[in-house]
Formats: sequence, C-alpha cells, structure tokens
Amino acid sequence: MSEQQPPLGNPAVIGLAGFGLTTLVLQFHNVGWMPSIGPVVWLGLFFGGLAQLIAGLQEQKTGNNFGYCAFTSYGAFWISLCFMLLGNKFDIFKAGTEDVGWFLIAWTLFTVILWVGSLRIHGAMAFTFTTLLIGFILLDLAHFGYPGLTVVAGYELMICALAAWYMLAGIILNGLYGRVILPMYKPWVS
Repeated sequence: MSEQQPPLGNPAVIGLAGFGLTTLVLQFHNVGWMPSIGPVVWLGLFFGGLAQLIAGLQEQKTGNNFGYCAFTSYGAFWISLCFMLLGNKFDIFKAGTEDVGWFLIAWTLFTVILWVGSLRIHGAMAFTFTTLLIGFILLDLAHFGYPGLTVVAGYELMICALAAWYMLAGIILNGLYGRVILPMYKPWVS
C-alpha cells in the first residue's frame, strides 16, 4: 500500500504577496504619502526580494517556467534596487537619476518578454503584467526628463500591486472553498 503524498503549497502565493506588498509600499513613497524610503528597503530586501526569490526557485520544482523566471527575476530586481539605494545612501557605487533610468529600461525590456507570455495564461495575469509594463515605461520617462510621471507611475503601479494580490487571493480562496470565488478570466490571447 503506497502512502499518498500531501499536496504541496503553491509557491506563487508568497511570490505574489511579496511582489504586491513591496510594490504597493514603494508607491506610497513615490506618490508622497510615505516620506521615508526605509520601509521600502527592508521590504525589498526580505519580502519582495528574498521571499519572492525563494518562491521562484520553488516554482522551478513545479515545472512552471513562467513563475520560475518571474518570481526569481523580480526578487533579484528588488534586492538589487535596495542595494542601489543603500549604495547611494552610503556613497558606494552611486547611481544617478539617468543610471537608475537605464536600469529601469533594461527591466522594462525584460518585462516585455513576460508580458507577452502573460497574455496566454489568464486575464488576471495579463492585466497585472500590462499594468507593470506601463508602470515601468512611466518610470523610464520619469528618469529621463519627466519627473512628474513618478507620481503617475505610483498610482498606476498601486493598481498593479492590487492586481497581484487579486491573483494571490484567488489562489487561496478558490482552493479553500473548492470553487471559483475570484475568477482569473480567460487569456487575452489564445
């Protein structure tokens, strides 16, 4: 008689939680509600960074290349962004506004690849990545001569963060209730 293995937890819940929360708190700073960048640095290192990185590595074990790439990469994004902020604070490998802009442009181009993939997953994923891509483009422009767009990006990326939490809530609630409480909607591209 073989023992049945208990089901494994879905690592996406932690990846989406870390991405959503850290993105949301950074936008509180970007729109001027939270004057200190400190909470962003600590969240970015540990929840948006390390926890999301670990979630991505666990996605690899499930065979989900999209989740593996997205969570591991954006976890590394948060860690590198926070070290860049710390470097600027302590005058180590300082990055100016345009330097950060080029960093963001590279991440924008990377995000285009995942955005194209997200269109075939489901509507909630496509919406989240569409808002993420728009947010990156707005931040790119903000770093190259249009600083007022940082606030616009802040509000837009709050929508992205909440969309990630919608998927998180859907995975948890749909699983707990054994039925669809929060639909993920049809893929935008079939």
